[in-house]
Amino acid sequence: MDYKEKGKGEGEVERLKVRITLTSKIVASVERACREMVSKAKGLQAKVRGPVRIPTKVLRHTVLKTPCGEGTNTYDRFELRIFKRVIDIECSREEIKEITTMKLDPGVDVELTVES
Repeated sequence: MDYKEKGKGEGEVERLKVRITLTSKIVASVERACREMVSKAKGLQAKVRGPVRIPTKVLRHTVLKTPCGEGTNTYDRFELRIFKRVIDIECSREEIKEITTMKLDPGVDVELTVES
């Protein structure tokens, strides 16, 4: 029995599925970064899904105002909101480098997950 090797043609480029997760405390900077990445990806004819808005995580911290604890109990309430966006892109390795090389605002975290 003859087995033929399954291989990619010489003209084909390996397409990767990439998930880009953007996280920040400032919603405008996350939206700006998403807009730039999606426009670059669409310009390179890559398949784009997103940005998908993940529900905002709200971290609340309640602190007693008085340092000694005497007197009436009054509290300060502090809140930190974390905004998250997910973009799925299907493209080649070279296109991933082109899409992700950009200047980001301070405080924007980017996580790349590559699935071949």
